[in-house]
Amino acid sequence: MEFINKTAIVTGAGQGIGFEISRQLAAAGATVILNDINEQLANDAAKRIQHENGKCIACAGDSGDRQFIKQLVELAVSQSGILDIVIANAGITLSGDFFNYPAESLDKVLHTNIGGTFFLAQTAATQMRKQDTGGTLLFMSSVTGHQAHKDLAAYGMSKAALEMLARNLVVELSPYKINVNTIAPGATLTERTTNDAQYEDTWSRITPLGRPAHTNDIANAALFLVSDKAKHITGQTLIIDGGWTAVSPSPF
Repeated sequence: MEFINKTAIVTGAGQGIGFEISRQLAAAGATVILNDINEQLANDAAKRIQHENGKCIACAGDSGDRQFIKQLVELAVSQSGILDIVIANAGITLSGDFFNYPAESLDKVLHTNIGGTFFLAQTAATQMRKQDTGGTLLFMSSVTGHQAHKDLAAYGMSKAALEMLARNLVVELSPYKINVNTIAPGATLTERTTNDAQYEDTWSRITPLGRPAHTNDIANAALFLVSDKAKHITGQTLIIDGGWTAVSPSPF
């Protein structure tokens, strides 16, 4: 029960990586505020975790909206008076040819991936600054922030920005005992990616370790980085990709 008496926020957690992180945090004793923009997904995910005897509260809403972010943090603080862990997992991928990429798609990517993470970090850190215990922030980047992928210029740019944000916040947050890190997952089997019949075969072929990640591979690393064991780690990015970025063969 490593996270007993801890309160955590996880955004974009109705399914996939965010859900598995939330499930593992709750299983280890944390009270988890589980956010997803899809209310049904959020409620169903929270019920699944509660069925496993975990403490989990669904909070549906747009994690890129500043007013909603304020409500999300207030809900978390209402549970125990402090906020220990925030994992900014929510993100959207809108692929498209660079020469024809629409402004509205870029706006959506920036709103959720960069704006949502920035303002969630700002609001959470403001609360954590008041606490003697500080806190921990974790951002969700991607290998596309390290290696070029066709039709993912906007997405890759947004993910690389989060890694720089984490590095910069070391200067801002360290005096308040707040550490901040980033995870950059590679190909991962989720509800979304398994809709592609070729996905697992393709990424198994081009990943040095012979398979794409499972959600628990990412969640295991996330739990370490938000645990007390990692309190002296800050401003870092951990790539979890089975070695793909070491060789970077294209999936296309």
